[in-house]
Amino acid sequence: MERVVGTVVRGLRCPIINQGDNIEEIVVDSVLKAAEVEGYSINDKDIVTVTESIVARAQGNYATIDHIAADVQAKFGDDTLGVIFPILSRNRFAICLRGIAKGAKKIVLMLSYPSDEVGNHLVDLDMLDEKGVNPWTDVLTEEQFRSYFGYNKHPFTGVDYIDYYKSLIEEYGVECEVIFSNNPKTILNYTKNVLTCDIHTRFRTKKLLKANGGEKIYSLDNILSASIDGSGFNEAYGLLGSNKATEQTVKLFPRHCQPIVDNIQRMLLEKTGKHVEVMIYGDGAFKDPVGQIWELADPVVSPAFTAGLNGTPNEIKLKYLADNNFAGLRGEELKQAISQFIDQKDADLVGAMESQGTTPRRLTDLIGSLSDLTSGSGDKGTPIIYIQGYFDNYTK
Repeated sequence: MERVVGTVVRGLRCPIINQGDNIEEIVVDSVLKAAEVEGYSINDKDIVTVTESIVARAQGNYATIDHIAADVQAKFGDDTLGVIFPILSRNRFAICLRGIAKGAKKIVLMLSYPSDEVGNHLVDLDMLDEKGVNPWTDVLTEEQFRSYFGYNKHPFTGVDYIDYYKSLIEEYGVECEVIFSNNPKTILNYTKNVLTCDIHTRFRTKKLLKANGGEKIYSLDNILSASIDGSGFNEAYGLLGSNKATEQTVKLFPRHCQPIVDNIQRMLLEKTGKHVEVMIYGDGAFKDPVGQIWELADPVVSPAFTAGLNGTPNEIKLKYLADNNFAGLRGEELKQAISQFIDQKDADLVGAMESQGTTPRRLTDLIGSLSDLTSGSGDKGTPIIYIQGYFDNYTK
């Protein structure tokens, strides 16, 4: 019988993961159990994705604000510290800021505006136009910002992040000055010692600061890049990719992920005889048109994946073929013509007109977004995603 379903995505439930659990066995057992209970077969080129959160939990990769404070103090001493370009997130940055504040004597907090790096807005663009403020050139003090724009709470969280972040710093008796600028060099007018908290632009930011007189310049991936007094750490990403665990602790991005995905793939092959691809995923990339957020708070979408997920899609745009190459055909004749075209397509369609409009992104970024949307961030309880038919096409 002809197949009538293409890609199928399932969120799989598994036990609550705790430190010391064997994440590889749990993932494999969960995949096999789901297939048995739900009555579907495991096939070659199926995909298993695992959220980074449960991998880090199994590893016990946690740190406290005291660990963060100790590292900040060791790197900056008692110098005035510029903390620039943090994202506006209670989950992603607030606990990190507690630790940073606890290790500092005075902080100049520089926020980007109208929004942070991932799309959380402090002020609406229309208000900038109304007030004649240019965010690319204008540096604002807290007083100036309030006089222009007043007090604005985030539409979904109900938090005024300016007051919230300032209160977290002052909670530790640390003097805090808040300024607003999108130019990293602005902070050097206040201090030469800077912790830059942007994620995907951090390398450029550090380069600019060092080239313009910055002295002690670090980014979040340099904080807890090694263990502090027995803490968790991440040698590649430090505090980047961390999440709030408690009011005093953060869960860090997982470490040594490649052996995990390779072992899961090997175990599934041994148990099923099928070659299944495996990846660990963090934030995907998709913009909420109301809240404006882009996600993308993790340093990478996937810290590890098996070899079959490397590369980008190599796909033909069906509607292009139907409207152009085979515009005069209908029904079964059209279907056969398109199927034959797909079967004979080049191995590399970059630049081909027939591929225009297909999504030019890496497979891991696409699959990570699909997985992130499926698992959600709340109480769905499905941190493992099982994807079938992703590599199929119209001819299968």
